[in-house]
Amino acid sequence: MDRIYKALSDPTRREIIRLLRQRDMTAGEIAGNFTLSKPTLTGHFAVLREAGLIHGEKSGTTITYSLHLSVLEDALALLMDQFRIGQPRARTTASPKVPS
Repeated sequence: MDRIYKALSDPTRREIIRLLRQRDMTAGEIAGNFTLSKPTLTGHFAVLREAGLIHGEKSGTTITYSLHLSVLEDALALLMDQFRIGQPRARTTASPKVPS
């Protein structure tokens, strides 16, 4: 999970994921949405691949990336569960504080 959270912590990588939610894209198509250098984007792709969030399919000199949506959904569900998001708040047994 730490790799997934690290991958999601960067705004560029979140934007790459957002783009790939629309459709599979080549590295060049993704790069067209950024002003970053090719080596910088390659580093972002590597972090996303290591986290299992994307997969690259090479055909000749072209790499087409696709999103592993189930990995992203599982990570978000676990995060929501850890913080009990979407669950009723636990009732406390402490007496309410009365202002003096």
